[in-house]
Amino acid sequence: MQAKPRPTATPAQALDAMDSFIATAQLGQQEMAERLGLNVTDLLCFACVLKAGENLLTAGDLAEHAHVTTGAMTGILNRLERAGFITRVPDPTDRRRVRVASVPAAVTRVVALYGPYYDRLNAQFADYSPEEIAVLADWFARTSTLAQGYIEELRARDREQDGE
Repeated sequence: MQAKPRPTATPAQALDAMDSFIATAQLGQQEMAERLGLNVTDLLCFACVLKAGENLLTAGDLAEHAHVTTGAMTGILNRLERAGFITRVPDPTDRRRVRVASVPAAVTRVVALYGPYYDRLNAQFADYSPEEIAVLADWFARTSTLAQGYIEELRARDREQDGE
């Protein structure tokens, strides 16, 4: 597909559009979480479980991904398990640990909720050339790394202030 003509934009206009998208996405995540009977943090953790696929994560892995303590992760996993989203399976290499697996019925519920939205996103990608999609993918990946780095910087600063 050939790229469609796009209006020009300054970095400030792009940042403004990004801020609007992030705010809308956060509201959307809250809406999706509520419809699934979860809070946003629990939904984030379930998304990590889904993304890992067959490479099942430990509670520690999930705590690291979600940036919560292992104690907080225990509560998150308890809620997800009670709600029927995950199950704990023994770690085949260390019997003291468990790994977290998604429950197929929960995956079906999540796909049913997110599927129409992702269909719309994919339809929107049809308006872009492969080169433009490559630029978007690069920008999102690099910006996610940048954002994660800044979050880590803020947390390190907090630890320094707390004397840790």
